[in-house]
Amino acid sequence: MRFRPIMMTTMAALLGGLPLALGTGTGSELRRPLGITIVGGLIVSQMLTLFTAPAVYIYIDRLRLWLASIRTKARMPARPPAVSRPAQSQ
Repeated sequence: MRFRPIMMTTMAALLGGLPLALGTGTGSELRRPLGITIVGGLIVSQMLTLFTAPAVYIYIDRLRLWLASIRTKARMPARPPAVSRPAQSQ
């Protein structure tokens, strides 16, 4: 549905966090855990989004169909009782 915008946003944030995770130099030992956390969190959240969102939509659709079937059964009137007619004599 909205795969490309979600991927573009995540990739932009992930690529922005890579210098923190891979950086070397003065003070890198303090910034590296933050970068690793950002990159790892984005990867995990992206995988959860891509795998769980479609499953949630499927279950919601099944629930909607189930509720619709219950409503149609409730609206259908019961058949009126058969009226027996006396036999006509000739």
